Amino acid sequence: MSIKISDYQNRPVQTGTEKSVSRTGDASSAPAESVQVGSGSPVKITGQARQLASLEQAVQSLPVVNEGRVAEIRLALEEGRYQVNPERIAEKLLRTEQELSAK
Repeated sequence: MSIKISDYQNRPVQTGTEKSVSRTGDASSAPAESVQVGSGSPVKITGQARQLASLEQAVQSLPVVNEGRVAEIRLALEEGRYQVNPERIAEKLLRTEQELSAK
């Protein structure tokens, strides 16, 4: 199995847009909240769901690329200071391959 970095797609998870949910207190012990969905059927939103929605928003606000690190590596490449270790790259690729095939 081969992996291409270009095949990676950052697909955000779609959360409900019917009602905004604010987190109060500890999400794991918070009672479930009932919400009416457009069709009229009730949906229970647990503390875990509120916590996951909060975490998702935090992750979405992070940049996809660490621009500072990219600039450091680009400069090191231009100055000839960047040392490529092919053995380390091969080991990590093989480890990733093994982890993906084990799933």
